[in-house]
Amino acid sequence: MLREVIREAETIEEAKSQAAAALGLPAEELQFEILQVPQKKTLGLFGGSLAQVRAFYEVTPAHSAAEYLKEVLGKMGVAAPEISIREENDGCVLKLEGEDLGFIIGRRGETLDALQYRAGLVANRVDNTYYRVTLDIGNYREKREQSLNGLARKIAGQAVRTGRKIYLEPMNPYERRIIHTAVQEIKGATSWSVGSDPNRHVIIGPSDDNTAGRPGRRNKSSKKAAQNSERPERPERPERPERPERTIREFVPRSNPLPTADGSTPPSKTLSEKEASSTLYGRIDL
Repeated sequence: MLREVIREAETIEEAKSQAAAALGLPAEELQFEILQVPQKKTLGLFGGSLAQVRAFYEVTPAHSAAEYLKEVLGKMGVAAPEISIREENDGCVLKLEGEDLGFIIGRRGETLDALQYRAGLVANRVDNTYYRVTLDIGNYREKREQSLNGLARKIAGQAVRTGRKIYLEPMNPYERRIIHTAVQEIKGATSWSVGSDPNRHVIIGPSDDNTAGRPGRRNKSSKKAAQNSERPERPERPERPERPERTIREFVPRSNPLPTADGSTPPSKTLSEKEASSTLYGRIDL
């Protein structure tokens, strides 16, 4: 599909400049066909003609996405933004340049992602094939990628040490792919995505071959053995000497008093009639 305009001017250069302005692209990105060479008037009064130039370019998915962005940004109050196109395999990168474009990025790139998504829809309608459009402002994508790589490595290291799963915030498919790629480089860690858009997020956890720090898969016996091996051996206790047997004294009831000094036995204790007739629950001899 081609898009073209025809312009006339006194010179060929002026006609090319007017055609490029009408198409909204720099002259370097257009193809020109000279339809008529300018001719001077005879004696300055009769005849003569203007230069006629045809400017055209092939409507590619990248150009369609760029034109759509210019239209949307113009309605957002961004006057004449500069959009450079870099073609890639199965896609392109549209880089916006200008002043006061920070608001287009939005919170964590949400506005930029929304514009990128809609520009991709427009690009895919050209040839009815998949065409990936990446929108970038001030190298935001590169800085974001570096930040996500550092975050993925940090979280993966924590998952390896602690054996716990860590949930990340919702991300778009592009950012989730960066996380998965970075985690693959960390031994003992793995990652997967759960949920549905726009709340789909990444979980980073220990891989199946990681046994370090996993609460459910610890080898307690080996851990206890390792701890015991680090402790110094206790000295053997000396054997206790056998104690001599204690002599047991014979119990002598006090109701039978011991002999007196002269060897005579004192008279035995007698009970009164009251004591003998009283009901006792027990008897204590004094």
